[in-house]
Amino acid sequence: MRFELHCHSTCSDGSEPPERVAARAAERGVAVFALTDHDTCAGTGVPVTGARSIRAVELSCCDDQKRTIHVLAYDRGGDWEHLASRLGAIREARTNRVKVMATKLEMRGIKLDITKLLDEARSRSIGRPDLAKLMVAGGHASSIKDAFSRHLYDQGPVDVPHNALQLADAITLGREAGAALSLAHPHLYDERSAAMLRTYKAAGLEGIEAFHGGYDARERSRWLAVADQLGLVCTGGSDWHGPEEAQGQIGVDLPDDRSEALLRWLG
Repeated sequence: MRFELHCHSTCSDGSEPPERVAARAAERGVAVFALTDHDTCAGTGVPVTGARSIRAVELSCCDDQKRTIHVLAYDRGGDWEHLASRLGAIREARTNRVKVMATKLEMRGIKLDITKLLDEARSRSIGRPDLAKLMVAGGHASSIKDAFSRHLYDQGPVDVPHNALQLADAITLGREAGAALSLAHPHLYDERSAAMLRTYKAAGLEGIEAFHGGYDARERSRWLAVADQLGLVCTGGSDWHGPEEAQGQIGVDLPDDRSEALLRWLG
């Protein structure tokens, strides 16, 4: 079965509006769809033809060392408004972080005009990928990946500790809203992923994005093994931000046994 449980639109750092992302998912034959913009649910009401649509969000969190962690939260019919009410404060923190990082970039000789970006922050969630895009457009980086690898990475030269929810608090918030919670792109945290999942599974972090659009068979097998060892549900999504990326197409295919377990977990 084809799932898309991790993708982005212009409501955060994607390049296409929610309606176009939904249309692409329908074209790809996605059976279960969730738009997971960063810290906002603004675009999640758009239906996907022929698919079950789930309200969802990608929560920006941090660990006890202020390193960024992302958790995918899926609505299972609980008190979602309780979660949504906290997102405004999180988005404001993201905007302030962008301002300070832009100042630090300027001190390194990289001057970016973020006026338009700050205007957009009134209606969508902004973050580091937006700075990366401005850097590419201004000739300060050859690609978004280059911008991150030289400047924008966690604990890098312009990094600003994210005043985000602590991971434990984000999980509590998700549980209070009745959400299903999965650790996004575990490869970004490497060995920390298994430790976090082991620590927080009982609190509600019951899923792991083992089927990620950027994984080859070897990487996928690594996280499937972690899931089986810890008794976790495997979620799947492309982490798609737009057609200009080399991330592949919308939608990932899960085998029958994993699909059935995921559907039961989503409710």
